[in-house]
Amino acid sequence: MQWSDEALVLRVGKFREADIWVRFVSRRHGMLTAFAFGGSRSRRRFTGCLDAFNRIRVSVAASRDGRFLNMQEATLLEGPVHIRRDWRRQGVAANCMRFVEAFGVPPDSSSACYDMLAEMLRVIEDASAIPAALPVFFRFKLASEQGYAPELAVCPRCGSPMPGAARTYFLVQEGTACCAGCRAEGESGMMLDRETLDVLRKVKEKSPLEWRAGEFSPEASRQAARAIDAFVRYHVGLEWSDGRFRAM
Repeated sequence: MQWSDEALVLRVGKFREADIWVRFVSRRHGMLTAFAFGGSRSRRRFTGCLDAFNRIRVSVAASRDGRFLNMQEATLLEGPVHIRRDWRRQGVAANCMRFVEAFGVPPDSSSACYDMLAEMLRVIEDASAIPAALPVFFRFKLASEQGYAPELAVCPRCGSPMPGAARTYFLVQEGTACCAGCRAEGESGMMLDRETLDVLRKVKEKSPLEWRAGEFSPEASRQAARAIDAFVRYHVGLEWSDGRFRAM
């Protein structure tokens, strides 16, 4: 089996003096790891493009026994400039990449994930300021697009539109929000004001390219990030800890 496709490089590692392994998200084939024999030296086949955050066109073939993938050649399509020069942008980009690795990308949803990750890298590359909650918003958006989307538009218990309520409760375990009057006595939930709920809805519904800097207040962003962390921890089973995502 042999194919060519666009891909975003997640991570690169060396396993022999001149050979490296490359983990990437392909537009049509999902997240994969391939070996690039001679990858750290060959400029004819890889042209120095096998670095994290790069968008490449890659040619891949299965080994004769089918046990691993062999990256035959790759061509650079786009590489970030500001991300490589700015340690804060690089940290945010790496956090998003690590979440994609931990979450996984199956072939049937690879195109949507590829486009979303490419958009996120463009935001990190071009934004004049990087909000602290940006990687958390990305986790929520990716999880929502992969089938974990919570109901935030209407109260599932009374049918009232959620933006009409001054305060709502985000029920983490149920994966939904409800208006204050429908919350059962003693039922656990995170209280959200109207602005915080609006942040969650916009992140869920809009493209990362539409998350304009300054659109969300710092306090609403912090509250939304706390709700997202709890949601991702419970439903996806992942938590950021000590520089990596670990399964809960």
